[in-house]
Formats: sequence, C-alpha cells, structure tokens
Amino acid sequence: MTDELVLVVPRGVAPGPIPWHGIVADHVVERLAAIERAGEFRPRAEVERDPSWKQLIPYVVLRDRDRTFLMRRTRAGGDARLHDLWSIGIGGHVNPLDGGVAGGLVREWTEELVADFVPEFRPVGLLNDDTTDVGSVHLGVVCVAEAAGRPVAVRETDKLHGSFATAADVQAVLDSMESWSRLVVDFLAHAYPGSAPRAPG
Repeated sequence: MTDELVLVVPRGVAPGPIPWHGIVADHVVERLAAIERAGEFRPRAEVERDPSWKQLIPYVVLRDRDRTFLMRRTRAGGDARLHDLWSIGIGGHVNPLDGGVAGGLVREWTEELVADFVPEFRPVGLLNDDTTDVGSVHLGVVCVAEAAGRPVAVRETDKLHGSFATAADVQAVLDSMESWSRLVVDFLAHAYPGSAPRAPG
C-alpha cells in the first residue's frame, strides 16, 4: 500500500448515519456537495481497513444507447479482493490535486480508458454496501455517461478487459460481478424499466 492521499468522510456523514444498504437517489447533487464539504484527505494505507472512514469513489456507468461498458478485472490489479470479478463501474479514489469528485472523475476516465472525448458525468446516486470488506470502507458516487457511438477501449489491458455489452450479456455475468455493480445493475433496471438507462436532468 502506498502513501497516496485519498478523499474520505466520517462514516456518519454521508448521506446520514450508516449503515444503509444500496443506492440513495434523491437530492444527489445536494448530498454530494455536503459530503465534499465534510471531506478530508488521509493516507490510503491508514483508511483502507478502517470502516470509521468512507473513501469516496466516483463510479461511472458508461452507456452507448442500449449497451453498457462491461469489464473484467484481471489478477494484475492492485486489489486482490476484486480479482476476476466483472464490473460496469469506471473510477477510483479522489486525490488532492483533483480538486474534488468532478476532477477525480476526469482523471480516472483518462487513466483507465482510451477515448478521444470526455463525456458529461451525471450523478444519479450514492452507493453504500457494508457487506464486503471493500464496500465497508468506500462510498460510491454513481454517475451515468454516454459514449454516443464514439469508440472506447480499456487503457491498462493487463489489469482490465472491457467492451460494450448488451443487457443480456450483462445479466449473464451478474453472479460474477463485484457487489457494487450488482447493486447498480438492479438500480438502473428499476429506475429506467424497459429502456436504456439515462441520467435524469
């Protein structure tokens, strides 16, 4: 573990006393602003196994009309707890030079993907899952973005494999997904039944 500084909030801040499980989708922008105001930067090694702090993780679901960018983590990734699991979330920790969650989103986008564009990131919910070791120390900021037919590829192909997949393809690997992605798949299916998920607004 490195001495990387990451944005964290006390467990009771977001969006209220934890535990709560799943995705909170109301007043997301206002809740996120309050969370960021309460945030501070701490060494990742210090908070990675300390559930009294929640590390903020921007978590982008990339859509291309009715398809979703689906990835599988390899064993070369840094967190062994996520090896071999499927994911529909692009993102990572927020660092001091990012200037907040929005800046962290852009940096993670450029670090993880090969694309000649940066989409609009629309927050749709806050995600908490204390049922796993990873989830107990992280808080997700779920966003939706649109590729709109533009090509996208994984940058670090040693750590991830990824491509756009149909809803049926996503459902076929649901049991092998990381817990956050399973929650997001279910949330989007209920939020946007019968159509491609699109962020409100």
